[in-house]
Amino acid sequence: MAELVREDGALVLKLSTIEKAEGVHGDISVPLSSVQDITVVNDIIHAVHGIKMPGSRLPGVFAMGTFLSGTEKIFAIVHHQNQRGVRVRLHGETFDTLLVGADNPEKVVESLGY
Repeated sequence: MAELVREDGALVLKLSTIEKAEGVHGDISVPLSSVQDITVVNDIIHAVHGIKMPGSRLPGVFAMGTFLSGTEKIFAIVHHQNQRGVRVRLHGETFDTLLVGADNPEKVVESLGY
């Protein structure tokens, strides 16, 4: 299961091997200075929107990969069992937003110091 962690001045989205295959992407690491905010999202699957680029998606069930919505580029890892999750807004990075499903998103946000 995907995990957001702080490592050496960076925010890292660590993906399992299957998530890397489904999302057609490896782990994502961005400097903490690029993080604008991190918030809890109560309906994470419906926060994923836009045209699916590389990745896997069944609308309303799961979303893994890159999505383009207007000028916004989103990377999402949301499994069918995740009703809630975390939104990370970024500045000056490849992705504008990371959407990550989580069993306890409040704990994730707290562990990242936001």
